[in-house]
Amino acid sequence: MSVAWLASGLVRLSWLTRFLRGAVFCGLILCLGVALLGSPAWAEDYSKRDLQGANFAGQDLSGWKFLKANLRQSDLSHVKAAGANLFGANLSKANLRGADLRGATLDMANLQGADLREAQLQDSMMWLARVEGIQIEGADFTNALIRKDALATLCERASGVNPVTGRATRDTLECD
Repeated sequence: MSVAWLASGLVRLSWLTRFLRGAVFCGLILCLGVALLGSPAWAEDYSKRDLQGANFAGQDLSGWKFLKANLRQSDLSHVKAAGANLFGANLSKANLRGADLRGATLDMANLQGADLREAQLQDSMMWLARVEGIQIEGADFTNALIRKDALATLCERASGVNPVTGRATRDTLECD
């Protein structure tokens, strides 16, 4: 065995040792952070739960799952719920005023009578959502997927400008 070969082996071993120490340290920091701060927001799953009248106002619900959850008359005003999954959720008469629902899935959700004034719904999926009687003054629907009959219903009520994005509701819905 040559001295150069042994030296290069030690250098590789030294690098591997530093790498493993760093990985263990990062893992410990992550575990400590989760223990002190609780589980990350994306881990929350309230699917199929009865949350009627619940108060989530002002909370960060980004990435949370509420699939087929009953959120009837719940307060979700000013929540940050970007990317949240509300597929099939009952949001009838829910307060979603000023909510950040960018990229959220609201497909098959019941939004009848909900307050979506000043909400941000850019890039959201609302294809089969029920939208009769909702309040949408100042809401931003830029690039939201909405079927034609629901779009016609929304355009009848569209007014105002979103205070965050500065976009007119009628423009974001592309109303005639």
